[in-house]
Amino acid sequence: MTAGGYEALEHELRRLKSVERPRIIQAISEARSHGDLSENAEYHAAKEQQGYNEARVAEIEEKLGRAEVIDPSKLDGDRIMFGATVTLVDEDTDEEKVYQIVGDFEADVKSGRISISSPIARSLIGKTVGDTVEVNTPGGGKSYEILKVVFR
Repeated sequence: MTAGGYEALEHELRRLKSVERPRIIQAISEARSHGDLSENAEYHAAKEQQGYNEARVAEIEEKLGRAEVIDPSKLDGDRIMFGATVTLVDEDTDEEKVYQIVGDFEADVKSGRISISSPIARSLIGKTVGDTVEVNTPGGGKSYEILKVVFR
């Protein structure tokens, strides 16, 4: 994953541990004070939130523990690889698109970050400026020409 993706996961982990966990513990404590727990919807909702929060904490800790952080700004070359920011032009519509190839957990197409395992990223890996790539999408085949490759 990129350094930015790693930092985002660390930030989320800190928030879950320092903000959400105490809030949920307080909610459970308040719900307990209302009496019978078997029919206490607030208690069950808070326990469910606690389970979700702890599962997410464990998931993030596992991801961070296995993460290999790659700083794209320290990469260079003319071949597309993980971390590259690629400018493409759709050969049918002449529309330009800019994508950065990132890890699965940090992908966000609306922000221009596509997963390394996405069909478009897989078709781009190893290509250079001037190459044309064919991408099979759910809406049919698309053809793109690579205009620019940068690492930032």
